[in-house]
Amino acid sequence: MSSKKNTPFNSKSFCKIEERHLYQCIEFLMQEGIEFAVVANLEYIEFNPPLPKSIFEALPKISLFILSGYSFESSRLNDNELIFEAGFGVENFGSVVTIPLLAIEQVVVDNYPIAINIAEPFLEPIISDSKNSMEALLSRAENRDLLKKNRD
Repeated sequence: MSSKKNTPFNSKSFCKIEERHLYQCIEFLMQEGIEFAVVANLEYIEFNPPLPKSIFEALPKISLFILSGYSFESSRLNDNELIFEAGFGVENFGSVVTIPLLAIEQVVVDNYPIAINIAEPFLEPIISDSKNSMEALLSRAENRDLLKKNRD
């Protein structure tokens, strides 16, 4: 979390309100079959499999994800995440994208923002997707210790 001054708009209770509002807007769009886009903070987004470094580093910190066609059809929503499949880069590298709802800054339909999130999320950033999964796993001391213990 940044060093912003505590206000009612970045409190956990306000974040819950914003998260619920985003959920309801996205749920409505999905139920009605209305394709949409989200503008989201890349710092909190998970890609599985991780994007190749060249593609990931080309994405802006605040990225636009358009959910149309297969991405829209593959989309699902749970209480706090939007999940969909998408292709990236010229080679259309496939990945499952998981976006925490509070990382979504806008929900957009036909170039019009229909929901704007002003809450500062209480989320942990995702480990940079430019690392491979073993590097990510070994970046935590307790994982290294557990792996070493299992080898002995």
